[in-house]
Amino acid sequence: MFERKLELDFAATDVSVSPDVRAAYQTCRDITRIASKTFYLASLFLAAEKRRAVWAVYAFCRTADDVVDRTAPAADRIAALDDLERKLLAASRGRANEPIFIAYADAARRYDIPLEPALSLLRGARMDITIRRYATYDELCEYCYLVASTVGLLVSPILGTNSEAALPFGVTLGRAMQLTNILRDVGEDALMGRIYLPAEDLERFGYAENRVFEQVVDENFVALMQFQIARVRELYAEAEPGIAMLSAESRYTVRLALSLYRRILSAIELNGYNVFSRRAYVPLRSKIVTALGVALAR
Repeated sequence: MFERKLELDFAATDVSVSPDVRAAYQTCRDITRIASKTFYLASLFLAAEKRRAVWAVYAFCRTADDVVDRTAPAADRIAALDDLERKLLAASRGRANEPIFIAYADAARRYDIPLEPALSLLRGARMDITIRRYATYDELCEYCYLVASTVGLLVSPILGTNSEAALPFGVTLGRAMQLTNILRDVGEDALMGRIYLPAEDLERFGYAENRVFEQVVDENFVALMQFQIARVRELYAEAEPGIAMLSAESRYTVRLALSLYRRILSAIELNGYNVFSRRAYVPLRSKIVTALGVALAR
């Protein structure tokens, strides 16, 4: 029933939106709902115009991510990302003709979304194709900035801020969320030949690179994961004060997203740090409990 009401609200809002643009936003909504249940749930608590703009940003980012994960040769995937960049630049000049870019262009116009973070995100996507190891945490953080912190910079104009001082907190939150994804997906990434865990950390905890591919969960791996989880939790704590700098109507959504992503870390712990054969996720019931808890905390 809630989904049906949302659909009706979406179709009825803002008469300045043409049928083609509404259909484009609907496509972005469907992409978001299917690809990220956590992100989608958090977005539902935004006002209609803001949530559809957030869906447009997510759909663009997800499209780039999907290109990276294709089984096509690297050169073909790089070419596909170059094509996305051309379409993005065309959309920024008012020449969009595909649903994702039609919606993105409309959202960018309404909220003055900057172009540079989107271009940076595509640079990060290219790194995913050409780089499969990170020597240091600093190198990994730079990658996280490109593929995740940029998302925070893209949605900040939509969410609204009371001060530009909020932006660094959004950058930190994006990094924390991406690192959470990396810890959850160690096994999946290994199947694609990628290891995001910094080589310096693997060495520090005496866990050889080949053991990632062998999916070994031993005391060294547990210690490594405990260290990574503690570091990411510190990032969430650093990012949290920035929520107060957002516009009042957006704070709940961001706090809920932060809380849900942080619970993925707890799910990894509950799985005994086995990120190879057990996917860490937050069950729907826990999401509802978290949403109520965040609401009560307000």
